[in-house]
Amino acid sequence: QYANLFRAQTFASRSIPVNFHQLIRNAGISTTRNLLADDAMVPISSPLTPPLGDGEETDKKGAVVKRLKVQAIKKDIKQSPKKVNLVAKLVRGMRVEDALLQLQVTVKRAAKTVYQVIHSARANAAHNHGLDPDKLIVEEAFVGKGLYLKRLSYHAKGRCGVMVRPRCRLTVVVREATAEEEAKIAKLRVSNYKKLTRKERQLMPHRLIEVSPRWARKRKEEAGATA
Repeated sequence: QYANLFRAQTFASRSIPVNFHQLIRNAGISTTRNLLADDAMVPISSPLTPPLGDGEETDKKGAVVKRLKVQAIKKDIKQSPKKVNLVAKLVRGMRVEDALLQLQVTVKRAAKTVYQVIHSARANAAHNHGLDPDKLIVEEAFVGKGLYLKRLSYHAKGRCGVMVRPRCRLTVVVREATAEEEAKIAKLRVSNYKKLTRKERQLMPHRLIEVSPRWARKRKEEAGATA
């Protein structure tokens, strides 16, 4: 082996510098994997970049293909699937930013769990797959049934029943919005803003708002008319 390395060094010093892996192959040194494909180097991911996911796809040269959808899953949620689904269906189809804002003001126990999963899906899409976090949309948010734990439920007269403690799992899939969807969202924002400003113009802060009951105001109006 040392003789092969010496031959490789002498070959490199006498000839034109070539690729290191090509040099090792010409010297007769075998490697553990095929580093060359069609006389071109296979692109190898840098250690500074995050590792590839399980469902990551590559092209013929080995380059990583950008994923269109990214998901995040949380298992063993100590809550009923029906209760978690009530919050999950609230944010389906929404922008990720709007969904997170909506969950902050949602008075539900499952809102915190759904918030964490959506936040994790956005982080996975931005850090691991290079998607734009500002353009993400909640494509899917569905709940699956988990392990149901059975416990004793004590009843009267020495009897007992079965108490079930349900658990579930939540899956959130996000994707980037298309140009048409971005234009539609921007148009809706402008129209909503115009409607909001129109309502605000109808308000008259300099006038006192009558908070008395209707029947009391009616009597007052009749008294003023007779006078």
